[in-house]
Amino acid sequence: MKSAGRKIELLAPARDADVAIEAIRHGADAVYMGANQFGARAQAGNDVSDIRRVCDYAHQFDARVYATVNTIVYDHELRQVERLVHDLCRAGVDALIVQDMALLRLDLPPIALHASTQCDLRTPEKARFLEALGFSQLVMARELSLSEIAAIRQAVKVPLEAFVHGALCVCYSGRCQASQAIMGRSANRGECAQVCRLPFDLEDERGRKLISGKHLLSLRDMNQSGHLEQMLDAGVSSFKIEGRLKDVGYVKNVVAYYRRAIDAIIDSHPDRYSRASVGQSTYTFEPCLERSFNRSFTSYFIEGHPAPTTLKMASIDTPKSQGEYLGKVQSVNGRVLRIESDRVVANGDGLSFIGASGAFTGMRVNEVHGRDVVLNQPVSIARGTKIYRTFDKMMNDVLSRPSAQRRIALDATLDIVGDQLRLSLADERGNRVTHAVNATALELARTSQEGRQRTELGKLGDTIYTLREARVVGDRFIPASLLAQLRREAIKWLDRAQQVSYATDRRRPEQKDAPCFAAKLVSADNVANHLAEKLYREHGVTAIEPALEVMPSETPLKGREVMVTRYCIRRELGACRRDKKAIAMPAHLYLRSGSTLLQVDCDCAACQMHISLA
Repeated sequence: MKSAGRKIELLAPARDADVAIEAIRHGADAVYMGANQFGARAQAGNDVSDIRRVCDYAHQFDARVYATVNTIVYDHELRQVERLVHDLCRAGVDALIVQDMALLRLDLPPIALHASTQCDLRTPEKARFLEALGFSQLVMARELSLSEIAAIRQAVKVPLEAFVHGALCVCYSGRCQASQAIMGRSANRGECAQVCRLPFDLEDERGRKLISGKHLLSLRDMNQSGHLEQMLDAGVSSFKIEGRLKDVGYVKNVVAYYRRAIDAIIDSHPDRYSRASVGQSTYTFEPCLERSFNRSFTSYFIEGHPAPTTLKMASIDTPKSQGEYLGKVQSVNGRVLRIESDRVVANGDGLSFIGASGAFTGMRVNEVHGRDVVLNQPVSIARGTKIYRTFDKMMNDVLSRPSAQRRIALDATLDIVGDQLRLSLADERGNRVTHAVNATALELARTSQEGRQRTELGKLGDTIYTLREARVVGDRFIPASLLAQLRREAIKWLDRAQQVSYATDRRRPEQKDAPCFAAKLVSADNVANHLAEKLYREHGVTAIEPALEVMPSETPLKGREVMVTRYCIRRELGACRRDKKAIAMPAHLYLRSGSTLLQVDCDCAACQMHISLA
């Protein structure tokens, strides 16, 4: 039966219905996915009919489906959003992930609302406001430390959601205006041009190059697998994996890894924590985070501001996947490479290295002979160079096939009451059904039938169930065909019981007198329509600067701040002003990429970096 501990959710991304179903099959308690409009990943939209298919599958396991309606919305689109939400609600979606406060003033069904990471939740004051607006779950900023999460936990009662794995935006989410200002593509409309992944020259105020062609704003990928229990202690209830553009193999592997890690903690503390869904997943592979796409890993600020020289957060040589570290080059002879590694390298693997010049180079494995790897091309590479596997052929082959099963445990009781043979089923979701057929012709058996009857009742291979325990009628001979009929029909009733009993969450009421977190809002607060403005003014806001996306086209952009980050280039390069041993670096820094010039200002008191258009 279900535990009474705090429910802990593993939340997985899905670019489409097939990925969503695999995420659930591999152990996710919930998935988040976009409809064909108004999701913050324009390339990951889905028809409502596909989302309905995911809901039908997920709800069998008490797993949730969250639809991302987390772009800012223009005035002329408000009724379109309203219609979409009604369609999503009818499809069975459990909650909406929302950025634009206008949705709270639309005529919506009473569906639960979750505050998107685009809401830039960093403080207890903002958390209290979002809870007062009626949000059922709050997605916190990725930059928060354990102590900051704990402070927010003390301020609110609704569940807190935190990112645990995947790509990092360098700017506080929802507040990045770089893509809009530079490329005319709004990150808050799902069209981010990923300015932070571009190569930049670092210059001083005279235009002299300090560093050339490095990806100075491109962060490594987050990996909090070593901090899960600490995050639970701080108050996190939902662990979110980033990646709505990732392929199915990535989602399978990462979900399976975190499923095992979270279950181990829950199993160790059954009085404190429980799973948010039911069903046990089994795998045909051994999950390994390094064997999926990654830019190398960082735990970011989870333990607070790191010492200036102890933790690297950026992947400045390349924004591409570095993958799994294999070992160092022992020798090279044309196309033949020998690596000091205990890892198995296979034909078709993709390898990479960063050369002495800092260039990122990829190569393909054609053949493997013992420890000698024959590449598809000759390489110039120094002995001792680190080699990474960016494409894992064996892992990819496994994950391209069916790689998991998820089963719900049930108990069966077979008995005879009067002239009826009855089969009662009870599953771990709490459902119970009894189905009966006529049993007047059943004869006493000469030998015990217990083993045969249990075997017949356990034939559940084409269902989502597995037999845990069975009580049978061992002294009667029951034809296998009759047992099979009884089992199939009882399972149909069990499925029906789940469909009828499953309930979605409902929207929480809004506290109309709750004060906003600020009296004045700036463009990065993303007020893009009259309904959002109305809501904020009703909660005490006196001045609102409109979102950059709806400002007049002649609005001057020079000097405008387009990013605020907790990540700092100075600290990353060993030039932190707080470090007595720091290398010398000019007071004024600039980033140049093509015709784009950005000014870098470090607020050392707040330990933040501000980036503006120069």
